Amino acid sequence: MLPSSSSHRRRKFPDAARSSPHTHERSLIPVGMATILPRTAQRVRHLEAILLSTLGRWGYQEIIPPTFEYLDVLQAGLEPDLIEQGYKFSDRTTGRILLLRPDVTAQIARIVAMGMVGSQMPLRLCYRTTVFRHEPEHAGREREIFQVGVELIGIDSVAADAEMIALMSDCLEQLGLHDFKISLGHVGFFKALLAKSGLSAEGQKRAEQAASRKDLPHLEEILLKEQVAKIRARAILETPGLYGKQEVLRRGRMLAGRDPHLRRPLDRLTQVYELLTASGLQDRLLLDLGEFRGFDYYDGLVFEIFAKGLGCEIGGGGRYNHLIGRFGRDLPSTGFAFDVDRLFQSMERVDGEPVQSDINCLICSATDRPQDAFETARVLRQAGCNVILGHVFGTGSRARRLMREEGQRLGARVTVLVGGAGWSKEEAMILAPSKAASRTVKIKELPHLLRP
Repeated sequence: MLPSSSSHRRRKFPDAARSSPHTHERSLIPVGMATILPRTAQRVRHLEAILLSTLGRWGYQEIIPPTFEYLDVLQAGLEPDLIEQGYKFSDRTTGRILLLRPDVTAQIARIVAMGMVGSQMPLRLCYRTTVFRHEPEHAGREREIFQVGVELIGIDSVAADAEMIALMSDCLEQLGLHDFKISLGHVGFFKALLAKSGLSAEGQKRAEQAASRKDLPHLEEILLKEQVAKIRARAILETPGLYGKQEVLRRGRMLAGRDPHLRRPLDRLTQVYELLTASGLQDRLLLDLGEFRGFDYYDGLVFEIFAKGLGCEIGGGGRYNHLIGRFGRDLPSTGFAFDVDRLFQSMERVDGEPVQSDINCLICSATDRPQDAFETARVLRQAGCNVILGHVFGTGSRARRLMREEGQRLGARVTVLVGGAGWSKEEAMILAPSKAASRTVKIKELPHLLRP
């Protein structure tokens, strides 16, 4: 479920090593790719772990799609623009063209249509992966996009649509991100307006693209060029600005009149909104009849989620009842994805507890013979502790100070010194922040002492 394109410059993990299109000398990293450095990598994995844990509690099972697909197979689920943005190369074995995945939802649609995850519905699937798209250098967007997302397959109901919104909200709450809004719309309303307008197929496509960007001048230009009747043009131009609460639905019904093609999307949107409101999410929700995700396979309720302080969506999704059918098995479906990069940037603005280190202990040796340290580390690891071997040795005050500093730098809960002259092989010293607080313990007691 690829988040929609945005005109905003993508924000970046704060300490990621990236190349820049403005670098004059030869770059060592491909433009738009990143090396996520250890401190940020730990925090990103922590964020992903919370998301996957939350999705698991809602019954979603993780799936790992392939990195490459055959273009002639996957292209049935991809729009031409997305195929154009994909990275393609020849398979050395078969000679067929391979595509580096630009979208996960199309992959899962192909997997489900082939029956690879069984036939019993509904299916609740989730994923943590990356997608790759070629973006012009001047666009300022990354070519490698980190995602966590879900797909709910086999149900077409108000409850299923509402589940997506409630699940997104719960994910953010579990992360400690509370200041966000979810924008709800239904592509069927705007598409029905365009279908009634008399626009050509190409004109409808261009009008959809303009509406998704909220580019009203360009949208008006398209309508004028194709000589759309003024009363229909006014309704089309008004719709992208219909944004708010219940008043949006009332105005939408006035524009729809008695036309069933316009009323059906409004009825579905109203039912989902009322269900979510009854569930206590009313303060999170905004209605947007101009909400128009940037991918052709959406054909029902769509939504985007925005966090305070970030000028673009951190995730989104919607219903795609006909995508899987392109691969031979028609199944109603809905889903969403978070852009982990943008979500991480939003989390940077949240005051909360820092990610705790997974390192229980730094083991240091009193001599340059590391046998005692290796043996102690082995014992602790067998007991389930996470241990790092230190490379500073000695028992003097300077050596102990360096050991403590190394333990603090690594985020170890304790620093342990073993192998001192005259010490029993069964003993170790826990180096506390001050020399006076250091104490000698039995090595066999360490696993108990190191547990949180």
